[in-house]
Amino acid sequence: MGKFITIGERIHCISPSIRAAMEAKDPEPILKRAKEQLDAGAVYLDVNIGPAEKTGEDLMKWAVKLLQEHFDNVPLSLDTANRKAIEAGISVYNRSKGKPIINSADAGDRISNIDLAAENDAVCIALCSKSGVPANNDERLEYCQEMLEYGLARGMEAEDLWFDPLFLVIKGMQEKQAEMLDFIRQLTDMGFNSTGGLSNVSNGMPREVRPIMDSVMLAMAMQCGLNSAIVNPCDQKLMETIKSADIILNRTLYADSYLEL
Repeated sequence: MGKFITIGERIHCISPSIRAAMEAKDPEPILKRAKEQLDAGAVYLDVNIGPAEKTGEDLMKWAVKLLQEHFDNVPLSLDTANRKAIEAGISVYNRSKGKPIINSADAGDRISNIDLAAENDAVCIALCSKSGVPANNDERLEYCQEMLEYGLARGMEAEDLWFDPLFLVIKGMQEKQAEMLDFIRQLTDMGFNSTGGLSNVSNGMPREVRPIMDSVMLAMAMQCGLNSAIVNPCDQKLMETIKSADIILNRTLYADSYLEL
């Protein structure tokens, strides 16, 4: 995959201002969030409209066109439990800067999102889970293999399944972190792409601690081969860590101005 791929997480209906903007189809708060993330170095933008059971199709079409028309066809991750809304978003998606990402499938009730990705030549984030947190890495690997076989049988390329090892909150699950990093290494050794929601690890920590913990976890995960993550790109410490790790891992060429690029 080369240079690390960041997926900006901040266009999310859980934010009161974004939820209100989506309900009113008010472009300004969404465009502002998008610009902040792209200026900070995001590669993809995640567009999370929530369940959106009644308005999802129109809303996702509107959001996709809004963002791509204003930001030179920025690649997007379409994030909703509403399958028809994902299909609607893909129907108006311009893939000149990258395939759409479907966020996300798992080995359980959401495995049909792999069908959706296969039918639409999309990338699919595949959570190595079936219901709840996997008991161990053997279980993670079992789910990974199930989803890989499922996708390949439907004509997907393995590189279009980005496996999510399931980042876990450190407070309360500290003993699980080394195991999760080891699984990222296993995915890398097998030649698979990997991604995941990084901010889960620091949930519940003091505000001043979260950027430190997220940055250190990401550096360790990148060393294990993680090649993408869903992040807050407005976290300067985190983005500096990604840029520095890409250089140390020889993914980008060093220049004295690398933090400004």
